[in-house]
Amino acid sequence: MNPAALPLLDQTVLVLAAMALFTAFALLAQTRLTAAIHTFAWQGALVAAVAALTGRATGDAHLYVSALITLTLKVALIPWMLHRLVRRLSLERQADPLQHPALTLLAGAGIVVFSDWVAAPVAHFDTSATRNVIAISLAIVLLGMLMMVVRRQAVAQVLGFMAMENGLFLAAVASTHGMPLVVELGVAFDVLVAMVLFGVFFLQIKNSIDSLDIDRLSQLAEPVEDDARGDAP
Repeated sequence: MNPAALPLLDQTVLVLAAMALFTAFALLAQTRLTAAIHTFAWQGALVAAVAALTGRATGDAHLYVSALITLTLKVALIPWMLHRLVRRLSLERQADPLQHPALTLLAGAGIVVFSDWVAAPVAHFDTSATRNVIAISLAIVLLGMLMMVVRRQAVAQVLGFMAMENGLFLAAVASTHGMPLVVELGVAFDVLVAMVLFGVFFLQIKNSIDSLDIDRLSQLAEPVEDDARGDAP
């Protein structure tokens, strides 16, 4: 079905989902943590807007509650907590550039093509909007995974993890019109607890080795291994 033939509400959902995919690419390309946090907040706002519009189109009132929860967590609370964490760790001016930006963005484009190919069998739905949003959701999840792989800063990897959760929520809204409200409340509570634990761990690591660079964290085990070899008979 031609997207132009869809109802205006479905077209708006598609546009908002495409903008959320664009923010996933922006997250992948950002070099400053503060700018990445702002981008994540915009992505949360777009996902919440998709949930609210889907609730209006289907008449499911609990999707409005889901949109409100997403706005509270992903647009307000979690970005505020990350901003406080970045300030306490003195990371506002620290850059985290990609080692191979062109290759990374090319891999991101390949992920989008792969996601569209995977979602192609989803053709028995009434409209093409569902299939397209599922493809976009899968691409956001995989781009979040890619961000966790290529980034060296632990805070940036947390943003990749949160972006993956946005993609999963978007897929749930598009395919099943949202999870039961009790499940969504449980997931929201788990995400909030995980964010608090990440903050505590990052503060402890920063106080211990004065860095959150993953490369430095991976080197901590090397002297221990060398000492173990030296002590062996």
